[in-house]
Amino acid sequence: MAIYIDTETSVSPQFLTAIGVDVRNMIYDHVETVEEIFEHIESIILKTRETEKGRLVTILVDSIAAASTKVEMEADYDKDGWATTKAIVISKAMRKITQTIGKQRVALVFTNQLRQKLGVGFGDPWTTSGGKALPFHASVRIRLKNMGRIKVGTGTKERIIGMKIGAQVIKNRMGPPLRKAEFQLDFASGIDYLGSWIRILAAYKIIKQAGAWYTIEYEDKSIKFQAKKFEEVLEKNPKLKEYLYQQICENVILKYRNVANDDEEIVVETVPEEPDDEVLEEE
Repeated sequence: MAIYIDTETSVSPQFLTAIGVDVRNMIYDHVETVEEIFEHIESIILKTRETEKGRLVTILVDSIAAASTKVEMEADYDKDGWATTKAIVISKAMRKITQTIGKQRVALVFTNQLRQKLGVGFGDPWTTSGGKALPFHASVRIRLKNMGRIKVGTGTKERIIGMKIGAQVIKNRMGPPLRKAEFQLDFASGIDYLGSWIRILAAYKIIKQAGAWYTIEYEDKSIKFQAKKFEEVLEKNPKLKEYLYQQICENVILKYRNVANDDEEIVVETVPEEPDDEVLEEE
């Protein structure tokens, strides 16, 4: 079951359909306040488990930064103190709901905005709104960054059709943290998965590249193709697709078996010390 909790009022059903979301089987829920977000999450989980105890549930909250609080909604537009109400509400709510999420097999995803800390000379200059409760309770945190634009055409016919995204794992309780990945996002169709496959497979020499042509050695056969025909090649041979996927997993996913391969040099980086007040803030 997929539930989209929207606080930004900026959802496009057409775009969701284009990137592969089945909007007919997705529940859309518009809320305005942080309190409503957690009330609805709790209600959704309880009602789902009354009828289907084993059903997997994914809840997306988009976004924490755009959500207000009941106190804020009832107030005027003047400055009201230090505006810490949201952080206090989220902290209390996460303490209440974290155990329920774990026991009931619910994937709860929050999107947030990056805010820059003022006067930070050392360490991470970025933070997120809503206090420290979400970073503390989260099992995985991924930071996304715009790495550039993807263009087609030249001159007056030039069009921007997508962007390059950098993803860095800031925190990970499910596996090794601090890993990075880059991928392309097409505005018309979403993440370019197969384009990422080709780049990884070529980098690890699982497929050979000669100019615009790629060659795969599979079951004593040489399969030659261009990048635009990669999807067609995989559709014709599902076993080849599964084989390449397993090769990517074996080479890219860092397991807990060892730190590095025997032929890899281990480099230990020293992180500059931060002032005590910054360390306390990060904790």
